[in-house]
Amino acid sequence: MSDPLVKVRDLKIGATVYPPGEKPKEIEIVHGVDFDLKKGEVLGLIGESGAGKSTIGLATMAYGRGGVEITGGEVWVNGRDILQSGLRDVRRLRGGEVTYVSQSAAASFNPAKKIMEQVTEAAIRHNKFSRREAESRAVDLFTRLGLPNPETIGNRYPHQVSGGQLQRCMTALALCPEPDLVVFDEPTTALDVTTQIDVLAAIKEAIRDTGVAALYITHDLAVVAQVSDHIMVLRMGDMVEYGTTDQIINAPKEDYTRALVSVRSIKHVEKPPTPEPVLSVRNITARYAGTRFDVLHDVTVDLHPGQTLAIVGESGSGKSTLARVITGLLPPREGRIDFAGRSLSPDLAGRSREDLRELQMIYQMADVAMNPRQTVGTIIGRPLEFYFGLKGREKQKRIQELLDAIELGDGFQDRYPAELSGGQKQRVCIARALAAKPKMIICDEVTSALDPLVADGILKLLLNLQKIEDVAYLFITHDLATVRAIADSIAVMYQGRVQRYGGKTEVLSPPFDDYTDLLLSSVPEMKLGWLEEVIAHRKMESAGH
Repeated sequence: MSDPLVKVRDLKIGATVYPPGEKPKEIEIVHGVDFDLKKGEVLGLIGESGAGKSTIGLATMAYGRGGVEITGGEVWVNGRDILQSGLRDVRRLRGGEVTYVSQSAAASFNPAKKIMEQVTEAAIRHNKFSRREAESRAVDLFTRLGLPNPETIGNRYPHQVSGGQLQRCMTALALCPEPDLVVFDEPTTALDVTTQIDVLAAIKEAIRDTGVAALYITHDLAVVAQVSDHIMVLRMGDMVEYGTTDQIINAPKEDYTRALVSVRSIKHVEKPPTPEPVLSVRNITARYAGTRFDVLHDVTVDLHPGQTLAIVGESGSGKSTLARVITGLLPPREGRIDFAGRSLSPDLAGRSREDLRELQMIYQMADVAMNPRQTVGTIIGRPLEFYFGLKGREKQKRIQELLDAIELGDGFQDRYPAELSGGQKQRVCIARALAAKPKMIICDEVTSALDPLVADGILKLLLNLQKIEDVAYLFITHDLATVRAIADSIAVMYQGRVQRYGGKTEVLSPPFDDYTDLLLSSVPEMKLGWLEEVIAHRKMESAGH
């Protein structure tokens, strides 16, 4: 038995918080965590936002981000406690012995430098390789990671490759210096399911081929199950459960872990459509101003009262563009939109107040969809004043009714967005939309930025409100698990066209077209060996063609 590469003992991490109107407070955000990690092994760190996953991962580089400070414990890497090391030793550690892959490669790469220069920089600076050797190693990694044109892709700038390709370039950057440990911090969360599979397979193969140890941080248990040997479940800075991947997935011991494993347990029965749709999109073709190419091609879909139409597809398929057309932000070149029995003006400026009231939208990022200087009461109260003229006590009463409906209750009217969790912010955005008493709400990736348990709660809330208010949802997402949970009908979009359309049962039943088959087969399943099965199946299909 070899000694652990990484030994973490009683790790405690603190931070300073600044409550509004109060003195700064010192809080502990990680409470005495222990684990070992051997070379060639992968430990998955799983948990919701604020669990301490990234904070613990960065501690293995003796680093505290954003004012976070390691306040106690030991972190041993290669036989020495790095928390007791001097600055020179820590600099040798970071980028040499331990490297880091962030969630957003696009935000991490320097847009002014070519990819090759950035991928090889750490290896050269740490004197691991000469420039020529580092570039040769980078090309080899590009090849292993399945990047196109591995000999020349390093000559491109970051904006000249796709998101999935750039994420693989960041993995090459982390592996180029031949580190002992790589910290993968949500490396596939921002990717489409089809791209995620390619990146996940590339990461797993690279870990196996190089023998590097890895911490894999994510809130998606189905993803971490494909790459990890062991999993640590974290919640609010505490270790809830630790075990082999097989044990955590198939025989979890703690209630919280069982909740994570069983997430997306919603069983929504597809409802038959009513005679008349509330929204009818007919033969819509659209392009952006100043461009010569259409981004939507002859799109036709219907949405019926009290039902959910899921618009699914990868990034760039036209999902959000269709929402812009429906809301009047992008007038179409051809086609028409009927809503609630009347023809909608193609341009927002030509729509009546009633049009605006009855068609609402909930955005993906609740953080940027609310004014941080306004209280929750002000945010929810604005549509009540604008559409219904409510003021004073009557308005306050209705705001509280809406807060009760979204299960927030008393005490939230005077809070600011910064005082709310991610799930609470999204609930406030739902209440704001409901305040207008709409007939239809466009939900644009409303759960994609949330942890699985929080997202599950939001979906259940939306379905419950739909039953009470009889509101229709146009639900834009690339998450097929969400679609299975809430949709009545589905439109699969690809390159601006509707590839497949109909009731949920019909769309999710074979035979499939090639793209829908790829999309459905790319949704990670909570079982060991699933990734290998998918890759083997694709190789067989590719060989058959």
